[in-house]
Amino acid sequence: MMVEAWRGFLLTVGHVVLVYMTIVLLFYTFLLVAAFIHLRRVHRLDDWEPYEELLDASYAKPVSILVPAYNEEAGIVGSVRSLLAIEYPEYEVIVINDGSTDRTLERLIEHFHLQPIYRVIRRQLAAKEIKAVYQSPDYPHLFVLDKENGGKADALNAGINAARYPYICSIDGDSVLERRAFLKVMKPMLESDGEVIASGGTVRVANGCRIERGEIVKVGLSRRPLVIMQTIEYLRAFLLGRLGLSRHNLLLIVSGAFGVFSKPWVMEAGGYADTAGEDMELVVRLHRLAREKNETKKIIYIPDPVCWTEAPETYGDLRRQRRRWHRGLLESLWRHRSLLFNPKYGSIGLLSLPYFWFIELLGPVMELIGYMVVVCSLFLGNLYVEFALLLLTVSVLYGSLLSAAAVLLEEWTERKFPNVSDLVWLFFFSLTETLWYRPLTAWWRCEGVIDAVRRKKQWGSIKRKGVSA
Repeated sequence: MMVEAWRGFLLTVGHVVLVYMTIVLLFYTFLLVAAFIHLRRVHRLDDWEPYEELLDASYAKPVSILVPAYNEEAGIVGSVRSLLAIEYPEYEVIVINDGSTDRTLERLIEHFHLQPIYRVIRRQLAAKEIKAVYQSPDYPHLFVLDKENGGKADALNAGINAARYPYICSIDGDSVLERRAFLKVMKPMLESDGEVIASGGTVRVANGCRIERGEIVKVGLSRRPLVIMQTIEYLRAFLLGRLGLSRHNLLLIVSGAFGVFSKPWVMEAGGYADTAGEDMELVVRLHRLAREKNETKKIIYIPDPVCWTEAPETYGDLRRQRRRWHRGLLESLWRHRSLLFNPKYGSIGLLSLPYFWFIELLGPVMELIGYMVVVCSLFLGNLYVEFALLLLTVSVLYGSLLSAAAVLLEEWTERKFPNVSDLVWLFFFSLTETLWYRPLTAWWRCEGVIDAVRRKKQWGSIKRKGVSA
């Protein structure tokens, strides 16, 4: 009797997971088709001519680039070099040393010959005390703030207080920008006459690339399976997810690694909040503010401008990162739970937030249950084995084949990888995703949910090697 009840329960749960994954699969297939159509339309456009006019300083708006840095001695010099080499008429680079315990500040002082200066900073957003301000005589638009440790959000708020220009850009201290990335990410903001208040570009994995003096010399692929899977994951997340959401102004995340914002709007929204997902939290509050002021504003994603960042290479580092990301997701969604299905907030409340609640947040939980049902069903006879194979097939379509499609889409549109062998590796590993990588990350993201419920606040450090020579 108990065995039959258990089998019935297992079959019911399995059917719920099957229906859920089928709906999600169809949704992502729709996003894939939308991304394909969009990229096909812009595929053959000249990628240089439309941006020339932005090099005219009278047309472009100046930008303050903020680089929060905590124990980034391995990659901070290369990151700053890449920012000093970008093509944009007027900008300043503000590195915020957030109480690093390594040689981050010393490396910056040595390489850029920084000198202490006196600079009045109006404290419009709450932030820890700034101990000193430095400026480079070689690069007068490079400043470094040395402050007490307060976390990434606190460092960014300190940078906003010091910023002089109407647009701010946040870039991680372990990232490298392509030279024309800024022109591309700023163009829609400048042309929209204030309608676009935030814009984000694509973030790709730098491990395996050759980077010299802050510039990408050759795009390559790491041979570590864990890094290869993250490369595929980034392609899938940016090309499929964000491109499709952005087209309908449903985007709730502009990556903290590379995003540009209107400074007045960020100030009015209260700056960055101290959460594990400060980038998503800010974007949700900007959408919320625009709706409450009854103003039509857009937050968009541009696929072409690329920022290269260092991905974790060990299971421990990746686990800490994914736990933190998912904890930040739940924290933001819970803070703004009153927006869910609230018609006052339009498509954000009726479409975007339900998507993030039921697909992004709940997805790993349903995936994990699905894997457990598959394993249990294999021991319960022919009927259950057939069901297990059906569930596994949907899982493979959901995970591996969509990732393989993202790899092919990347090759067709961007062709960043010059070696055919790199693409073969990417395609091969994308087909294995369901068998090992997705179960691992699903489990880690479920741990993030548990951390959020337990109100765990630890950030979790990741060991950096640096991506630039």
